[in-house]
Amino acid sequence: MYSFVLRAHQKIDKVAYRHLAEITDCAEFFTYKDVVHFEGRRGPDSPRLKKGGGQPPWHFYDPDGKNEEYFRVVKLHYDALLKEIKLGDHNRSGFDAAWLAHALVDGLTPAHHYPYEEQLEELRSEDKSTRETVRGHFIVKGDSFLDTVKKTAQLSGPKGLLTTHTTFEAGAATIILPLLLIKATLPDKVLESVDGFDSLVEYFKIYVSEIDAFHMYERFYRKGWTPSLSLDIRRELAPRMVNIVTLAWFCALKEAEKLRIE
Repeated sequence: MYSFVLRAHQKIDKVAYRHLAEITDCAEFFTYKDVVHFEGRRGPDSPRLKKGGGQPPWHFYDPDGKNEEYFRVVKLHYDALLKEIKLGDHNRSGFDAAWLAHALVDGLTPAHHYPYEEQLEELRSEDKSTRETVRGHFIVKGDSFLDTVKKTAQLSGPKGLLTTHTTFEAGAATIILPLLLIKATLPDKVLESVDGFDSLVEYFKIYVSEIDAFHMYERFYRKGWTPSLSLDIRRELAPRMVNIVTLAWFCALKEAEKLRIE
């Protein structure tokens, strides 16, 4: 299932890079191959990273709450990308460009707007160490056998917390993979107005607000995949994912060039 999700991130990166290359000479700083090398099995969702209790980066976003940890992760990769662009290191630039893109795409994903971790901790009533095994990821230990069955169903049963999250992401990825997204370009007025990380955050929040208004995750939970929901993924979610990745890389290149001139 996660192979679809990982490939969707690569697809978004590919389209975003193509659009970026149309507006600036980005190949001088990092290429698409540099970026995609650090997606999939080398990216934030890498099975190797999660194996043995490894903690993947925090990519959940609350449209109505505080998001200091999320933006801390995003800024970490943004600042690192600035540094590596200035140094001319293609490999490191590719790494931070990929991980920055991944964090932003996850932040726009409706499944990542749901308070997943809070609900999971409430369900388990245990710390994260209980998830270090395959069994721990899918089974919730209760006070009795029946309680274990009940809690496990709430996690990995039909409409369970984990089931809903993973099937939404896999379904959305399956919808996105064949898209060309030729028209997912940034208007000139956006490119002219952006000036660094604060501009990126401003547009990200606008995109999140627009996506949140469609209530995609709630609709999926109630009725599953419907034609109208699939259409919203294609027409509303996917183009904004491409836009925010293109914008992030453009902002970094624009700011790094300014710093280099100074």
